[in-house]
Amino acid sequence: MGVPGLKNLDLSMEYSRPNIKKMSNEFSIPTSEKFSFRHSVCGHGWYDLPPFDLDPSRQRLSYVFASRSGGRKLWIELRHEDESLIVKTSRKKDGSEAVWVARHLLRMDEELDEFYAAVRDDERLGWVEERSAGRLLRSATVFEDAVKTICTTNCTWSLTRLMTANLVDAFGEPAENGRKAFPTAESLAGTTEEYLRTNIKTGYRSPYIIEFSELAASGKLDPESWLGSALPTEELRKEILSVKGIGPYAAENLLKLLGRYEGMALDSWLRSGFYKHYNREKPCPDKKIEKHYRRFGKWKGLAIWCDMTRSWFEEGDAGNSAEAQEPA
Repeated sequence: MGVPGLKNLDLSMEYSRPNIKKMSNEFSIPTSEKFSFRHSVCGHGWYDLPPFDLDPSRQRLSYVFASRSGGRKLWIELRHEDESLIVKTSRKKDGSEAVWVARHLLRMDEELDEFYAAVRDDERLGWVEERSAGRLLRSATVFEDAVKTICTTNCTWSLTRLMTANLVDAFGEPAENGRKAFPTAESLAGTTEEYLRTNIKTGYRSPYIIEFSELAASGKLDPESWLGSALPTEELRKEILSVKGIGPYAAENLLKLLGRYEGMALDSWLRSGFYKHYNREKPCPDKKIEKHYRRFGKWKGLAIWCDMTRSWFEEGDAGNSAEAQEPA
Protein backbone atom coordinates (compact mmCIF):
# COMPACT_ATOMS: atom_id res chain seq x y z
CA MET A 1 0.00 0.00 0.00
CA GLY A 2 1.26 3.46 -0.87
CA VAL A 3 4.66 4.59 -2.12
CA PRO A 4 7.87 3.46 -0.40
CA GLY A 5 9.51 5.92 1.95
CA LEU A 6 12.32 8.02 0.50
CA LYS A 7 14.95 6.23 2.57
CA ASN A 8 13.90 2.88 1.06
CA LEU A 9 13.77 4.13 -2.53
CA ASP A 10 15.52 1.91 -5.08
CA LEU A 11 16.71 4.43 -7.64
CA SER A 12 18.10 1.74 -9.91
CA MET A 13 14.63 0.39 -10.63
CA GLU A 14 12.31 3.35 -10.40
CA TYR A 15 13.27 5.65 -13.25
CA SER A 16 13.93 3.69 -16.42
CA ARG A 17 10.44 4.65 -17.60
CA PRO A 18 10.34 5.55 -21.32
CA ASN A 19 7.70 8.22 -20.79
CA ILE A 20 10.06 10.46 -18.79
CA LYS A 21 11.78 12.79 -21.26
CA LYS A 22 15.08 14.38 -20.29
CA MET A 23 15.72 17.98 -21.37
CA SER A 24 19.08 19.16 -20.03
CA ASN A 25 18.35 19.60 -16.31
CA GLU A 26 14.59 19.35 -16.89
CA PHE A 27 12.49 16.20 -16.98
CA SER A 28 9.07 15.97 -18.61
CA ILE A 29 6.48 13.56 -17.21
CA PRO A 30 3.25 13.13 -19.19
CA THR A 31 0.16 13.65 -17.03
CA SER A 32 -3.28 12.16 -17.42
CA GLU A 33 -6.49 14.10 -18.00
CA LYS A 34 -7.35 13.34 -14.36
CA PHE A 35 -4.42 15.37 -13.05
CA SER A 36 -4.68 19.08 -12.21
CA PHE A 37 -1.46 20.83 -11.26
CA ARG A 38 -3.29 23.78 -9.74
CA HIS A 39 -5.59 21.69 -7.58
CA SER A 40 -2.79 19.33 -6.56
CA VAL A 41 -0.61 22.23 -5.42
CA CYS A 42 -3.27 24.46 -3.87
CA GLY A 43 -5.70 21.88 -2.50
CA HIS A 44 -4.51 22.69 1.02
CA GLY A 45 -2.10 25.03 2.72
CA TRP A 46 1.20 23.12 2.53
CA TYR A 47 2.29 25.14 -0.53
CA ASP A 48 2.34 28.17 1.79
CA LEU A 49 4.86 26.60 4.19
CA PRO A 50 8.63 26.52 3.62
CA PRO A 51 10.52 24.88 2.08
CA PHE A 52 7.72 25.05 -0.51
CA ASP A 53 7.62 28.30 -2.45
CA LEU A 54 4.76 28.99 -4.85
CA ASP A 55 4.98 31.62 -7.56
CA PRO A 56 1.30 32.00 -8.55
CA SER A 57 2.00 34.45 -11.37
CA ARG A 58 4.28 31.95 -13.12
CA GLN A 59 2.38 28.92 -11.78
CA ARG A 60 5.55 27.28 -10.52
CA LEU A 61 6.22 25.47 -7.26
CA SER A 62 9.72 25.06 -5.89
CA TYR A 63 10.89 22.87 -3.04
CA VAL A 64 14.09 21.87 -1.24
CA PHE A 65 14.69 18.40 0.20
CA ALA A 66 17.48 16.18 1.45
CA SER A 67 18.93 13.65 -0.96
CA ARG A 68 19.01 10.08 0.24
CA SER A 69 22.56 9.79 -1.08
CA GLY A 70 24.85 11.76 1.18
CA GLY A 71 22.24 14.09 2.60
CA ARG A 72 22.91 16.89 0.10
CA LYS A 73 20.06 19.35 -0.21
CA LEU A 74 18.41 19.37 -3.63
CA TRP A 75 16.23 22.04 -5.22
CA ILE A 76 13.44 21.36 -7.68
CA GLU A 77 10.99 23.57 -9.54
CA LEU A 78 7.72 22.19 -10.88
CA ARG A 79 5.45 23.53 -13.58
CA HIS A 80 2.78 22.08 -15.85
CA GLU A 81 2.67 22.69 -19.59
CA ASP A 82 1.54 20.81 -22.71
CA GLU A 83 -0.07 18.05 -20.61
CA SER A 84 3.23 17.29 -18.87
CA LEU A 85 4.79 17.98 -15.49
CA ILE A 86 8.16 19.65 -15.97
CA VAL A 87 10.64 18.92 -13.18
CA LYS A 88 13.64 21.24 -13.14
CA THR A 89 16.69 20.40 -11.03
CA SER A 90 19.95 22.19 -10.32
CA ARG A 91 21.93 19.23 -11.67
CA LYS A 92 20.99 16.73 -14.38
CA LYS A 93 22.38 13.78 -12.42
CA ASP A 94 19.85 14.46 -9.64
CA GLY A 95 17.01 13.83 -12.06
CA SER A 96 16.01 10.34 -10.90
CA GLU A 97 15.48 11.40 -7.32
CA ALA A 98 13.89 14.70 -8.34
CA VAL A 99 11.32 12.91 -10.49
CA TRP A 100 10.40 10.52 -7.68
CA VAL A 101 10.02 13.37 -5.19
CA ALA A 102 7.88 15.38 -7.62
CA ARG A 103 5.53 12.44 -8.16
CA HIS A 104 5.38 11.89 -4.40
CA LEU A 105 4.68 15.53 -3.51
CA LEU A 106 1.83 15.82 -6.01
CA ARG A 107 0.40 12.33 -5.38
CA MET A 108 0.62 11.58 -9.10
CA ASP A 109 0.35 7.82 -8.65
CA GLU A 110 -2.64 7.92 -6.34
CA GLU A 111 -5.82 6.45 -7.83
CA LEU A 112 -8.89 8.57 -7.11
CA ASP A 113 -11.43 6.95 -9.44
CA GLU A 114 -13.30 5.39 -6.51
CA PHE A 115 -13.43 8.75 -4.74
CA TYR A 116 -14.69 10.49 -7.87
CA ALA A 117 -17.43 7.90 -8.25
CA ALA A 118 -18.47 8.47 -4.64
CA VAL A 119 -18.84 12.25 -5.02
CA ARG A 120 -19.93 12.45 -8.66
CA ASP A 121 -23.63 12.96 -8.03
CA ASP A 122 -23.31 15.13 -4.92
CA GLU A 123 -24.60 18.67 -5.36
CA ARG A 124 -21.67 20.31 -3.59
CA LEU A 125 -18.94 17.88 -4.63
CA GLY A 126 -19.58 17.27 -8.31
CA TRP A 127 -16.90 19.85 -9.12
CA VAL A 128 -14.17 17.64 -7.65
CA GLU A 129 -14.09 15.17 -10.53
CA GLU A 130 -14.75 17.86 -13.13
CA ARG A 131 -11.62 19.72 -12.02
CA SER A 132 -9.52 16.64 -11.17
CA ALA A 133 -9.17 17.82 -7.57
CA GLY A 134 -8.60 15.75 -4.44
CA ARG A 135 -4.82 15.35 -4.38
CA LEU A 136 -3.33 16.94 -1.27
CA LEU A 137 0.22 18.25 -1.51
CA ARG A 138 2.61 16.57 0.90
CA SER A 139 6.30 16.80 1.82
CA ALA A 140 9.16 14.53 0.81
CA THR A 141 9.17 12.83 4.21
CA VAL A 142 6.55 11.81 6.74
CA PHE A 143 8.74 13.37 9.43
CA GLU A 144 8.39 16.79 7.81
CA ASP A 145 4.64 16.38 7.41
CA ALA A 146 4.27 15.29 11.03
CA VAL A 147 6.18 18.25 12.46
CA LYS A 148 4.26 20.66 10.23
CA THR A 149 1.00 19.07 11.37
CA ILE A 150 1.98 19.54 15.02
CA CYS A 151 2.53 23.20 14.13
CA THR A 152 -1.08 23.51 12.92
CA THR A 153 -2.63 22.61 16.26
CA ASN A 154 -4.50 25.19 18.34
CA CYS A 155 -3.36 28.23 16.39
CA THR A 156 -3.99 30.47 13.41
CA TRP A 157 -2.53 29.74 10.00
CA SER A 158 -0.27 32.78 10.28
CA LEU A 159 1.34 31.28 13.38
CA THR A 160 1.73 27.92 11.62
CA ARG A 161 3.53 29.71 8.81
CA LEU A 162 5.74 31.60 11.28
CA MET A 163 6.74 28.47 13.21
CA THR A 164 7.52 26.53 10.04
CA ALA A 165 9.54 29.37 8.53
CA ASN A 166 11.48 29.76 11.77
CA LEU A 167 12.28 26.05 11.89
CA VAL A 168 13.59 26.09 8.33
CA ASP A 169 15.59 29.28 8.85
CA ALA A 170 17.17 28.14 12.12
CA PHE A 171 17.81 24.45 11.45
CA GLY A 172 17.53 23.85 7.71
CA GLU A 173 20.56 23.31 5.49
CA PRO A 174 20.84 25.11 2.14
CA ALA A 175 20.77 23.73 -1.37
CA GLU A 176 23.04 25.14 -4.07
CA ASN A 177 20.67 28.05 -4.67
CA GLY A 178 20.79 29.07 -1.00
CA ARG A 179 17.25 28.03 -0.13
CA LYS A 180 16.97 25.72 2.85
CA ALA A 181 15.38 22.31 3.32
CA PHE A 182 13.20 21.35 6.27
CA PRO A 183 15.27 20.36 9.34
CA THR A 184 16.29 16.77 9.85
CA ALA A 185 15.23 14.81 12.92
CA GLU A 186 18.85 14.88 14.08
CA SER A 187 19.07 18.68 13.97
CA LEU A 188 15.85 19.17 15.92
CA ALA A 189 16.75 16.47 18.43
CA GLY A 190 19.82 18.46 19.35
CA THR A 191 18.05 21.67 20.32
CA THR A 192 16.42 22.72 23.58
CA GLU A 193 12.88 23.46 24.60
CA GLU A 194 13.89 26.96 25.68
CA TYR A 195 15.36 27.72 22.25
CA LEU A 196 12.25 26.54 20.45
CA ARG A 197 9.93 28.49 22.70
CA THR A 198 11.98 31.69 22.52
CA ASN A 199 13.21 31.72 18.94
CA ILE A 200 10.88 29.46 16.95
CA LYS A 201 7.68 30.43 18.80
CA THR A 202 6.48 26.83 19.01
CA GLY A 203 5.16 27.28 22.56
CA TYR A 204 3.72 24.18 24.22
CA ARG A 205 4.60 22.15 21.12
CA SER A 206 8.32 22.51 21.81
CA PRO A 207 8.91 19.43 24.01
CA TYR A 208 6.74 17.34 21.68
CA ILE A 209 8.78 18.34 18.61
CA ILE A 210 12.02 17.53 20.42
CA GLU A 211 10.82 14.16 21.72
CA PHE A 212 9.42 13.15 18.32
CA SER A 213 12.71 14.18 16.69
CA GLU A 214 14.74 12.23 19.23
CA LEU A 215 12.70 9.10 18.62
CA ALA A 216 13.03 9.43 14.86
CA ALA A 217 16.74 10.24 14.97
CA SER A 218 17.53 7.30 17.24
CA GLY A 219 15.56 4.84 15.14
CA LYS A 220 13.21 4.00 18.01
CA LEU A 221 10.40 5.34 15.82
CA ASP A 222 10.30 5.20 12.02
CA PRO A 223 7.68 7.70 10.76
CA GLU A 224 8.58 6.87 7.14
CA SER A 225 7.26 3.34 7.66
CA TRP A 226 3.77 4.78 8.12
CA LEU A 227 3.59 5.61 4.43
CA GLY A 228 3.69 2.03 3.19
CA SER A 229 2.33 0.39 6.35
CA ALA A 230 0.19 -2.72 5.93
CA LEU A 231 -1.61 -1.95 9.19
CA PRO A 232 -5.35 -1.29 9.02
CA THR A 233 -6.03 2.42 9.27
CA GLU A 234 -7.36 2.27 12.82
CA GLU A 235 -4.25 0.44 14.02
CA LEU A 236 -1.99 2.90 12.23
CA ARG A 237 -3.97 5.75 13.75
CA LYS A 238 -3.32 4.33 17.22
CA GLU A 239 0.40 4.11 16.48
CA ILE A 240 0.51 7.73 15.34
CA LEU A 241 -1.52 8.81 18.38
CA SER A 242 1.15 7.27 20.62
CA VAL A 243 3.41 10.19 19.67
CA LYS A 244 3.12 12.94 22.26
CA GLY A 245 1.73 16.13 20.77
CA ILE A 246 -0.33 14.32 18.16
CA GLY A 247 -4.02 14.14 19.01
CA PRO A 248 -7.02 12.94 16.98
CA TYR A 249 -7.09 15.96 14.64
CA ALA A 250 -3.34 15.82 13.93
CA ALA A 251 -3.32 12.03 13.48
CA GLU A 252 -6.20 12.09 11.02
CA ASN A 253 -4.73 15.02 9.13
CA LEU A 254 -1.43 13.15 8.80
CA LEU A 255 -3.29 10.02 7.70
CA LYS A 256 -4.75 11.99 4.79
CA LEU A 257 -1.21 12.73 3.64
CA LEU A 258 -0.53 8.99 3.86
CA GLY A 259 -3.49 8.25 1.60
CA ARG A 260 -5.90 7.21 4.38
CA TYR A 261 -9.10 9.27 4.36
CA GLU A 262 -11.38 7.49 6.85
CA GLY A 263 -10.77 10.12 9.54
CA MET A 264 -12.44 13.53 9.45
CA ALA A 265 -9.57 15.52 11.02
CA LEU A 266 -12.11 17.95 12.46
CA ASP A 267 -10.72 21.25 13.63
CA SER A 268 -12.32 24.63 14.31
CA TRP A 269 -12.01 25.68 10.67
CA LEU A 270 -13.76 22.60 9.27
CA ARG A 271 -16.43 22.73 11.97
CA SER A 272 -17.21 26.39 11.29
CA GLY A 273 -17.48 25.65 7.58
CA PHE A 274 -19.95 22.84 8.22
CA TYR A 275 -22.01 25.03 10.55
CA LYS A 276 -22.19 27.69 7.84
CA HIS A 277 -23.19 25.43 4.97
CA TYR A 278 -25.34 22.83 6.70
CA ASN A 279 -26.49 24.02 10.11
CA ARG A 280 -27.57 27.66 9.74
CA GLU A 281 -24.25 28.78 11.21
CA LYS A 282 -25.11 27.17 14.54
CA PRO A 283 -22.69 24.83 16.35
CA CYS A 284 -23.59 21.16 16.46
CA PRO A 285 -22.06 17.95 17.84
CA ASP A 286 -19.30 16.32 15.79
CA LYS A 287 -21.51 13.26 15.44
CA LYS A 288 -23.83 15.26 13.18
CA ILE A 289 -20.90 16.21 10.93
CA GLU A 290 -19.69 12.61 10.80
CA LYS A 291 -23.19 11.38 9.98
CA HIS A 292 -23.47 13.83 7.09
CA TYR A 293 -20.34 12.46 5.39
CA ARG A 294 -20.80 8.82 6.37
CA ARG A 295 -22.14 7.97 2.91
CA PHE A 296 -18.69 8.55 1.44
CA GLY A 297 -17.26 5.63 3.42
CA LYS A 298 -13.47 5.47 3.53
CA TRP A 299 -13.32 8.73 1.57
CA LYS A 300 -15.28 10.86 4.04
CA GLY A 301 -12.21 12.74 5.28
CA LEU A 302 -11.33 13.81 1.76
CA ALA A 303 -14.97 14.56 1.00
CA ILE A 304 -15.35 17.07 3.84
CA TRP A 305 -12.05 18.69 2.95
CA CYS A 306 -13.02 19.18 -0.70
CA ASP A 307 -16.46 20.37 0.39
CA MET A 308 -15.09 23.06 2.68
CA THR A 309 -12.39 24.24 0.24
CA ARG A 310 -14.70 24.52 -2.76
CA SER A 311 -14.80 28.32 -2.50
CA TRP A 312 -11.02 28.54 -2.82
CA PHE A 313 -11.28 27.59 -6.47
CA GLU A 314 -14.62 29.22 -7.20
CA GLU A 315 -13.06 32.54 -6.31
CA GLY A 316 -10.25 31.83 -8.74
CA ASP A 317 -7.47 32.85 -6.39
CA ALA A 318 -5.76 29.73 -5.12
CA GLY A 319 -2.76 31.82 -4.19
CA ASN A 320 -4.70 33.09 -1.17
CA SER A 321 -6.52 29.90 -0.25
CA ALA A 322 -4.38 29.14 2.78
CA GLU A 323 -5.18 32.53 4.25
CA ALA A 324 -8.73 31.39 4.94
CA GLN A 325 -7.66 28.35 6.91
CA GLU A 326 -7.57 28.41 10.69
CA PRO A 327 -6.52 24.89 11.79
CA ALA A 328 -6.89 23.98 15.44
